[in-house]
Amino acid sequence: MAPYESDDTTTARQAGEADERGAGRRRAARYVVPVTVIGVAAVTIGLVPAIADSGDPDLPKITAAQLIEKIAQSDVEQLSGTVKITTDLGLPDLGGLENSLASGAMGRGDADGSSADPTAKLTELASGTHTLRIAADGPERQKVSLLGSASEYSLIHNGEDVWGYDSESNEVFHGTTDGSAGDEGQEHQRPAMPKDFAEEALKSVDDTTSVTVDGTAQVAGRDAYKLVVKPRQSGSTVGAISIAVDHRTGTPLKFTLTPASGGAAVVDVGFTKVSFDRPAASTFDFTPPKGAKVTEEGEPDGGEQGGEQGGDERGREYGKPQGASKSEEDLAKGLDGLEVLGEGWNSVATFDTGAEGGLPTGSGGGDLDGFLGSFGDQVKGGFGTGTMFSTRLVNALLTEDGKVYVGAVTKDTLVKAANEAK
Repeated sequence: MAPYESDDTTTARQAGEADERGAGRRRAARYVVPVTVIGVAAVTIGLVPAIADSGDPDLPKITAAQLIEKIAQSDVEQLSGTVKITTDLGLPDLGGLENSLASGAMGRGDADGSSADPTAKLTELASGTHTLRIAADGPERQKVSLLGSASEYSLIHNGEDVWGYDSESNEVFHGTTDGSAGDEGQEHQRPAMPKDFAEEALKSVDDTTSVTVDGTAQVAGRDAYKLVVKPRQSGSTVGAISIAVDHRTGTPLKFTLTPASGGAAVVDVGFTKVSFDRPAASTFDFTPPKGAKVTEEGEPDGGEQGGEQGGDERGREYGKPQGASKSEEDLAKGLDGLEVLGEGWNSVATFDTGAEGGLPTGSGGGDLDGFLGSFGDQVKGGFGTGTMFSTRLVNALLTEDGKVYVGAVTKDTLVKAANEAK
């Protein structure tokens, strides 16, 4: 880990110590993150102290190191508000197929899955613009509602209970935890908030990145500093990351990731309204509505009508694919051998699927090879031949010998990595 690019080593050391203290306070949680952000999470970030001397409102001057220390020390646990999230990955329109694939990957087909299951429901956040209403009161009580034009989906964690409710279908999903949001084994998911994205982007530091304070802004009626993160390396598809940090609490209020190619943000998540008062306890109460179909965690066919829970027997382990195909088993084995090539913003993840011959063939006579291939480009290099799949942020290369290379890097950088790994 490289030092901060500053002569003030005391400030750097204090910032590092504060980050460690902050890490102790932060509670781990599993959350839904668009797949492209995985590339950002692998990035390492170096600090270039800068002074916030422009913009509105007029706030005290602060360095980048001090602002990151402020984020690390933030211990806000009670809040409520409205969050707007926009994701524009440049993915092709699959006509809803992506939701079917997500359900299948979790071992839940459309025929027996619940529309209130958060695993499937929150995949909707991977594209388009959505509005969320959120509330939190410590690690044991959180509520997130995904607002639709004429419906609402709510995910409520209250003590040991986790409830998902889809008002459109009047379906309920029920699961349990040990009562702590910090449980590493917790399988239930929630959408990522600005703080989640910010922490992933600021996990470590080195000299591959510049981090500066670029003035101030108002977000959701709060005065905030703007922290801007940019790669120093060429070859990354990331243009810049902007994080608006509440100047009083140190809470990230807005996270924006723009691609190097320009245009609209790939990920833009921010509060439009926020309060740091404790929400009313009744916010987290939930009782299945009359006539609702209730599905217990691990029970594929759902429970009984009328808000009553189904039987105690678990049909299958939640989230585990049942009757996985040979190609799915090969993929799982490959992920166990995941390696990271390169460093910093040019990091490329690679693994061997063990399935030679390129794209898998669909079961039941379906030509999955041809279908997926229609969304990719054929490429050649020292590695051999393969298919390149691209979004506005992440590129992935699947070679004919069954290897996968993926990263938030340009196509040329990805091919170079595959050639060097051969």
